[in-house]
Parts: sequence; C-alpha cells; structure tokens
Amino acid sequence: MLTDPGRSFKEAEPQAAKAGQADQADASDRPHVSIVLPCYNEEPHLMLELKRISQAMDESGYTYELLAVDDCSTDGTLKVIQEAELEFPNLRAIAFRRNGGAGTVRRIGSQMARGEIVVWTDADMTYPNDRIPELVRMLDEDGSIDQVVGARTTEEGSHKILRVPAKWVVRKIAEKLAGQRIPDLNSGLRAMRRDVALPYLRLLPPGFSCVTTITLAFLSNQHDISYLPIDYAKRAGKSKFRFVKDAYRYILQVLRMVMYFNPLKVLMPLALWLIGIGLAKGVYDMVEHPVRFAVNTVLIFITGLLVASLALLADLIVRSRQD
Repeated sequence: MLTDPGRSFKEAEPQAAKAGQADQADASDRPHVSIVLPCYNEEPHLMLELKRISQAMDESGYTYELLAVDDCSTDGTLKVIQEAELEFPNLRAIAFRRNGGAGTVRRIGSQMARGEIVVWTDADMTYPNDRIPELVRMLDEDGSIDQVVGARTTEEGSHKILRVPAKWVVRKIAEKLAGQRIPDLNSGLRAMRRDVALPYLRLLPPGFSCVTTITLAFLSNQHDISYLPIDYAKRAGKSKFRFVKDAYRYILQVLRMVMYFNPLKVLMPLALWLIGIGLAKGVYDMVEHPVRFAVNTVLIFITGLLVASLALLADLIVRSRQD
C-alpha cells in the first residue's frame, strides 16, 4: 500500500510511531527483517535493484518487508516503486512530499519498520544487496552482536583521488575518539537490531553522515559491531555526494557524536596539553625573567583550566542524562 505522496516526512513520523504501537499488539504478523531503501532519482536501475533484493530475501527463507521510500524524486522513481509494489508482495511504497535526505528516510523508515532486524542499504547498485541475508544471519547466530556492517574492500565513488585520503583521515579520527578499530565508518549497507537502534534514531542528521552517526552511537555505548567484507561497485546514475560539503559534515558529525557520548575524549587531551604547555613556559619564564610571567603564559594556562572545567561539566551532563 502506497503511503500518501502528498504527505511530508514530518507528518510521517508520528504515524510511524503509531504504526509501531499497533505492530506490538499483533506481533504474530511482524516480519523478521525490515529493509529500508532510500530512493532519490533512481528510475533507470531501481527495478533491477528491487528485484535483486526481493529475490535474495525470498531465497533466504526470512520473512521480510522492503520499505522503498521515494524521497521526492524529480524523475519517474515513484512510478517505478508503484509498479514494483504490484509485482513484489513484500514491498511497501512510501512517498515524501519534500526531499528530506538519506538520514531522514532511514530514520522514519526504521521507525515505521516492523521487523526485529532493520537493514539499511542504497538503491544505486553499488552495494551487493544479494548478500543482505548474510548480514541478518550473523545477527541471528551471535546474540552478542548488535550491528553488522558491510565493510567495503574497494572505493569506487566519485572524487576518488580526494575522497580516499579524506575518508581515511576521518576514520582514523573516529577510531581514536571511539577507542577501537573501525574498518568502514560510513558504509551504507548494514543490519542492526531495531530495539537497540531506536533510542539513537533521533540523533541522525538528514544527510549521508547518518551512517557515521549510527556507527559511533553503537560503539560509544558498548554495542558490539561486526564487519563483513564486501565488494563495492561503481554507482549507477549520478552521485549525490558533494566532496567539500559532505566531508566537512562527516568530520563535524564525528566530533559531535563523541562529544555527545564521551566529551572527555575530545576536550580533556586539549586541556592537559594547554596546562602542560603553560606550566613549562612558566618555568622557562621564571628562569629567563625571575618573578615575571609573560601574558601569553598566563593565558595558555588559564585557557587549559577553562577547557578542563568545560570537559568535566560536559561529562557530568552526559552521565546525568544516562541516569
């Protein structure tokens, strides 16, 4: 059944919550897997992707639903979804009046999902969506894992020369702040337990960095993530990725998420460095100019104390929020 295409995504969210309450009342009809598929101007190849996903899930034996969300496309994407809904019984078509971005689609789609496991992927033919059952199987076989990510072994995206080193730098920053290795920080193919993911959906930004956010949210709260190596194909159609704008957003989102869950990781090292530099320069000033401190020495030391105080205050707020 097609969700009213005249409805905005903001209007869809409260209905998603109501749908979730109704599903709890009738758990017997719930599928095991819900696949959230953002679709924006994917008309030429979308039917192939829908067929590939449906065939793989049908052969797996898992009960599932495929939520194909048209994010206010300007081509015939919505028409393709409507036609596919008649062909594939497990497909649910959803349409937004305004373009909300991949993060908005995944957030609302996950809230509307009825399955125990939610899968995120893309419709641009880059990810091996026929391997979705493998990700689900890993969650089913190991109850200690809360999310499985398809870790790409190659990079075939646009702006490859600039994108690869930039992503490496962002990933290393995230690993340092999260305190563990992250083979692929922003892969768009992942499966997760819906009940674990729900509290973090409100943190998702509207753009591509939503996948970075959910990764760091899980890791920062000690939810184990497993990684499955996958191939990454060349994109079908035109990429929506904008190197400078989206790379900047990725870096900000990494810092924002670590600040949200563990501000001491970000602020305290800076504070200790400033305090240490201030003390060292103070000793130097005393040797060179007895009984006189340079103004910049005092400023560096006081700035370190202020940052340390801010770090402790932020950590107190985080802990009180968790309680």
